[in-house]
Amino acid sequence: MSAPSEETIRWLVEQSMLQQARRGAVAYSGQGRMWRHPYAEAQPRAAAAKASVWFSAYPASVITRPGDSVLAALGDPALWQAFAAIGIQALHTGPMKRAGGVTGRELTPTVDGHFDRIGLEIDPAFGTADEYAAMSRNAAANDGVVIDDIVPGHTGKGPDFRLAEMGYADYPGLYHMVEIAEADWDLLPDVPQGKDSANLSPEAEDALHACGYIVGRLSRVIFYEPGIKETNWSATRSVEGVDGVQRRWVYLHYFKEGQPTLNWLDPTFAAPRLVIGDALHSLDTLGAGILRLDANGFLGVEARAGGPAWSEGHPLSITANQLIAGLVRKAGGFTFQELNLTVDDIAAMSQGGADLSYDFITRPAYHHALVTGDVEFLRLMLHTMHAYDIDPASLIHALQNHDELTLELVHFWTLHKDDEITYQGRTWTGGELRESIRSLMYERLTGAHAPHNLRFVTNGVACTTAGMIAAALGIGDVWNLTPEEAEQIRRAHLLLAMYNALQPGVFALSGWDLVGALPLPRAAVEELMADGDTRWINRGAYDLMGVNPSAPASAAGLPKAPALYGSLVEQLQQPDSFAVQLQRLLRMRAQYRLYAARQTAVPQTASKGLLVMAHELPDGLGRQATALNFGAQPVNEVVDLGWTPRATTIDMLNGQEDGTVTATGGVPVRLESYSGKSLLLRE
Repeated sequence: MSAPSEETIRWLVEQSMLQQARRGAVAYSGQGRMWRHPYAEAQPRAAAAKASVWFSAYPASVITRPGDSVLAALGDPALWQAFAAIGIQALHTGPMKRAGGVTGRELTPTVDGHFDRIGLEIDPAFGTADEYAAMSRNAAANDGVVIDDIVPGHTGKGPDFRLAEMGYADYPGLYHMVEIAEADWDLLPDVPQGKDSANLSPEAEDALHACGYIVGRLSRVIFYEPGIKETNWSATRSVEGVDGVQRRWVYLHYFKEGQPTLNWLDPTFAAPRLVIGDALHSLDTLGAGILRLDANGFLGVEARAGGPAWSEGHPLSITANQLIAGLVRKAGGFTFQELNLTVDDIAAMSQGGADLSYDFITRPAYHHALVTGDVEFLRLMLHTMHAYDIDPASLIHALQNHDELTLELVHFWTLHKDDEITYQGRTWTGGELRESIRSLMYERLTGAHAPHNLRFVTNGVACTTAGMIAAALGIGDVWNLTPEEAEQIRRAHLLLAMYNALQPGVFALSGWDLVGALPLPRAAVEELMADGDTRWINRGAYDLMGVNPSAPASAAGLPKAPALYGSLVEQLQQPDSFAVQLQRLLRMRAQYRLYAARQTAVPQTASKGLLVMAHELPDGLGRQATALNFGAQPVNEVVDLGWTPRATTIDMLNGQEDGTVTATGGVPVRLESYSGKSLLLRE
């Protein structure tokens, strides 16, 4: 083989994200715009005030008008008018930049739903940069904002990775990749025909670690299961460099083989330059106002004696996130993080880091509450959140997203596995509690009880919100629901919306939630699941505006999901539809600025299914309590909140008197099964 031509190198450099980032930085360097916004501290309440109700899209699932792009659909003025009518203030597009890989000059498809980015330009599969900018303008015209994704931890195998393989300039410094001396190539696996890399066995990892090449096995990775190993380290084929030398490399990936991880502490600092350039491009060129930091807890790796390498929650992750978030605030934007780690890590990384965090603290717990009809675990996690001084206003309380329903319960898996915890009248270790919760949830949400849902490796359950609810309610045949069963699902769906919306912070929901999507039959996405990624069953296509009702699939080829509620156009004409009831809820939430409230108490209750969260509303608007019944039986009890004796409580959703506070400050709470209310104290 001959060394790559100058023309090939030049083309790869021009296409690379690192080169594009260099060009974008010029717009800021030496300019006064760098000093117009505070940036040192996280600003969660300012971020929530900018937009407190978010719609999370998944581009590959969007059904469009015939001939329209996904971006044209998401920028449709009619859609933004519907969002405004419901109370949705922001659109999180999901990853839309070019992703996948490149072989020679041939682009290869994404291996992880466009989270394997290889360029800063919009992927033509979704539309154009002009259409993205038009979407941002339509959002602004409806007092909305567009939210983009950046991926600080990895890329795809695009031009940047190919240049790194060739040993060109500072590109090898982008990645956790190590050149292996030819004398040690016998320690590396053969690369199968048609592949460009091969995953290392645990034994090969150990051998390379013993030789001083790599840190070895990692403490935690994703997409790893005994017998299905696709994580940790992979070896490249022999690649001829720009200097004519043949090299084999070993590179790290926390996720799939096609997602090499970025090295944030390489002396070239190439990785930070690439990621910051990506962020500035989203803000300046595309018009986004908020950025999601994907998998941002995996930005540092370090060897540890006597065990696997430190690979999550590393202090470098904290530093790197502070750098990204600070610079985004300098540019006038905000960030939020996808951080499924311990509560300790979430608290630490929020100090000067991302402005908002996904609520991985209580999300699996509220699912557990619905499945069991018992809120004790949910209340425990809310108390844990407060114990670490995490303000619920700094969290994004979400329904479905593109990932699985997580059951990792990382807090009790790692740092706190040996902690003693009182739960259900006995003492558990954190590890014991985790296994008990996981076992019950897997039993109730998958298998014979719920064949429509699937396990996703060791992480959790692939399902839609409606599919999870059906399983929780004991409904097994979701594709042949009776009207009564469909109504039961909708009722519980609204309950979960109330839990997430009627507390401080951001409320997020998806297209799958708005249309009441059910999981796809596994046969419909069997090919996509060939690598063990079962999440494709919860990513069915949806037609939000009813613009193409006969379409069997999205433009990306995802089959249309069975849906219980219909399009937004249909729902907004039905007085009791899911969307209209959500509209009433969000109007009340906005009126009382509940997103900006301060949570003051999560009291004990007599009823197993009753959860109460008490808040101080902002601007002297008074005291409020969210009361939710996760159980199948009605509740009727008095909850001690210390409110003004003999004062009146108002049901905020209908404006009617609900009860009278007792002489000792107790608040009467009466709820039917799977229902909730928001109570205002009228003194």
